[in-house]
Amino acid sequence: MINVLVVENDPMARKLLEIYIKSSEKYNLISSIESAAFAEAYCTKYKIDLILMDVCTALGASGLDVSAKIKQNYPDIKIIIITSQPEISFIERARESKIESFWYKNSNEEEILKIMEKTVNGESIYPDNSPNFDLGMSKIHEFTNREIDILRGLIDGATNEEIGEKLNISKRTVGFHIQNLLDKTGFHSRTELAVTASKSGLINNDY
Repeated sequence: MINVLVVENDPMARKLLEIYIKSSEKYNLISSIESAAFAEAYCTKYKIDLILMDVCTALGASGLDVSAKIKQNYPDIKIIIITSQPEISFIERARESKIESFWYKNSNEEEILKIMEKTVNGESIYPDNSPNFDLGMSKIHEFTNREIDILRGLIDGATNEEIGEKLNISKRTVGFHIQNLLDKTGFHSRTELAVTASKSGLINNDY
């Protein structure tokens, strides 16, 4: 039996994962929790083989950050990151932390069980890219890395000068990039741009 820990903030999604795991004779559900803050403690107390880890979990705990720590301290535990957030950095961060697999949540039982089986057997399963959602009149993948950095600063409420200092570019250059973002998206103000990007989940600085 493969011992599984589920870390999922959403009650309905968590219940579905519990049902899927219990329906298979291959897996033993050790526990199902809502916050990644307690995941490492479970790894210490129990023999965990596989973790299904949400990114945005209760108590503001980042599943990606906690997974990176678990991989350092328990490298034999396999982890599948699961999320409904299209944030464009999540896949890259998961790969950098040597997390085995990544899955965008849906209600397809066969799909997640197949990814679990492949992951346990040593495969690494990742989507080709994050979802290419619209932000105003443009696709998020049409933005440059620098424009994404600028957008993150806007979402944090930073001034042009603060963004420039963080990115080691001039205040004027920051203003140039912001105008490009407004031209691409069709939004009329930096506030409208930042609020829409934050609400969409395309940019998530919290996790």
